[in-house]
Amino acid sequence: MSRHDVIIIGSGLGGLLCAGILARAGLDVLVLEQGAQPGGCMQTYRRQGLDFDTGFHYVGGLDEGTPMHAVFCHLGLMRLPWQRMDRLFDRVTIGGQTFAFAQGYDDFVQTLAADFPHERAALQQYARLLKQASAHEADLLDPTGAADPSFTERLMETNARQYLQSLFRDPLLIDVLSGTALKMELRRESLPLFTFVHGHSSYLESSWRLKGGASQLAGTLVRGIRAQGGEVLCKAQVAGLSGHDGKVSLARCADGTCHEAEFFISSLHPAATCALAGQSQPMRPAYRRRMAALENTCGMFTASLVLKPQTVEYFNHNHYVYARPDVWALPQKDGHVGGVLASCRVPEDGSPHVRQIDLLTPMTWEQCLPWQDTRAGHRGDSYLALKARLADECIALAEQAVPGLRDSVEHLYTSTPLTYRDYTGTPQGSAYGTRKDCGNPLGTLLPVRTPIPNLLLTGQSLMLHGVHGVMMTALSTCAELIGKERIWNIIKGTR
Repeated sequence: MSRHDVIIIGSGLGGLLCAGILARAGLDVLVLEQGAQPGGCMQTYRRQGLDFDTGFHYVGGLDEGTPMHAVFCHLGLMRLPWQRMDRLFDRVTIGGQTFAFAQGYDDFVQTLAADFPHERAALQQYARLLKQASAHEADLLDPTGAADPSFTERLMETNARQYLQSLFRDPLLIDVLSGTALKMELRRESLPLFTFVHGHSSYLESSWRLKGGASQLAGTLVRGIRAQGGEVLCKAQVAGLSGHDGKVSLARCADGTCHEAEFFISSLHPAATCALAGQSQPMRPAYRRRMAALENTCGMFTASLVLKPQTVEYFNHNHYVYARPDVWALPQKDGHVGGVLASCRVPEDGSPHVRQIDLLTPMTWEQCLPWQDTRAGHRGDSYLALKARLADECIALAEQAVPGLRDSVEHLYTSTPLTYRDYTGTPQGSAYGTRKDCGNPLGTLLPVRTPIPNLLLTGQSLMLHGVHGVMMTALSTCAELIGKERIWNIIKGTR
């Protein structure tokens, strides 16, 4: 039986970030991962000699002077081959018209105001809110307590769509501003403004792609953890947690091995964490019911395209294409594709032409229900037909941004929320973790602490999803163990 300071359950981005930070703070860290490789949605898979990402496409907020840049430097991640995206990094096509998002808050306003001159003042007001939200996010970790927690509360209690409708008069501009939001689930009745603005702010500050697969992130983090004396064990599924005196002391794996620790961090779904703790631990029934009742956001259908050589020029931006206005109607109830994100893989050989493009569109768990209890590879012709239809519709939409795309496709690989559930362990294949609700902010915005004092949570289901959101949540989790001052020093680049 091994003994450690901290055991972290799950090696997704949140778990690995926590492990990397805590290991560098001098703690003895063990990460237990049930899968064959670490990384969660940072994993890659290989087909026809090419690597494909499972969930990572671009990241915001990597400029020097930002919290993410400081944390990534601290963990050795800035040494990876990052590529800054175009000034007009996101483009949105709605009804045949194309609009652009520019990096930099002022440039963002100027670019959209050229298409919507009557909305310039409202765009400036919205940009001020985005800057305030970005600054406030880091201030929450300031050990002096400078941040006003009521700011987050107000954003969480405000309905995002209603806010946009109160600020902007042009419904097309509302759709354009929401058009890059395949990065979140646009629930018109429940999406908090908190989630919406954080889905924009870091990308406007700066947007980046990674040359090569996202597994580089996981690999760098794992090597850093081991260099500090920590360990990451794969094929180590935690089957249960046990302890005494109201605390957890032991993680028991499915193969019978046991590991002890002073503290435990779970990056699993909160309901799955409750299940591991068992009924003997001091979790109030109300807390267990609350975790079990959390709804999951929708998943993604992905069509990963391998293109014929020398057929499509690489484009250093993302392109969102919608079949019709009202992007808040996605995923469409009829199961057809109403919008798609086209994102290029950076050519690793320096070629001006791209070989890989991912097409993504929201997909509900309900669409997967007929096959949820069937093993991968045994779901039959109806499942294959569904994927073929969705891929065809994605390509048809994406051709508005990439003319001739269909004729350029050499190979096609598809995945659904079932794929994500099976291979990354994500409940219901959710793309953004648990659903946040402006009508129930206290019930859906989860703290890192649990009723068990030495069991903490991390990951995208707590506060924010995406690379930036998971990083900020990981910092909050680590602050509970090593203090806000040490985390603040990392953010400020003073270690």
